[in-house]
Amino acid sequence: MNKFIAFPVVGVAAIALAACTEAASTDTATASENANPITADEVAAAQQAWGEGIVTIGQTFTDEGDYSAAATDHIANFYGYDSTDTLLFKPTLAAEDQFRGDADEALSYFVGTEGTEDGGFAIAPYTAVRWENEGTFIDDDGSTAMAMGNYYFTGTDGNETKVEYSFGYTRGEDGELDIVLHHSSLPFSAE
Repeated sequence: MNKFIAFPVVGVAAIALAACTEAASTDTATASENANPITADEVAAAQQAWGEGIVTIGQTFTDEGDYSAAATDHIANFYGYDSTDTLLFKPTLAAEDQFRGDADEALSYFVGTEGTEDGGFAIAPYTAVRWENEGTFIDDDGSTAMAMGNYYFTGTDGNETKVEYSFGYTRGEDGELDIVLHHSSLPFSAE
């Protein structure tokens, strides 16, 4: 009887070893697929560049340049509309059209569209954007990062407007970070 039991145990052990080998090769494949994991420094640099882009759009508007083209470039450079099926964008100053699922809706938010609630957030204009991250999370394989905190938009009068944000990033085909989640809102006020 021991002989018959020994064979099934050996068979189970062989199957378990094969499964472990397959899992190890999958882990190795995942690690090699993401040879360029996202870093916290990259997230901070992407945030800084995004803020500079908002300032550029506003300055282009002030200078009577093609601010719509500047905003289109900004969206193409920072948002992953072309690289993902679902991009989640909930802008701060949006109540009727709360979510901007495509680049045209994002453009309307940034530069305004007559007959909509969009007044042109980015053409306010702003002279600076500064970030205070509450925290940054990067998943284990470095393929996705999320950051949350407050960012402050400085108007031409020198006053800052505090806005709460959550941004999610993945690495785009060009190697740069793409925003795939952008949610921002004004802080709660009891008044």
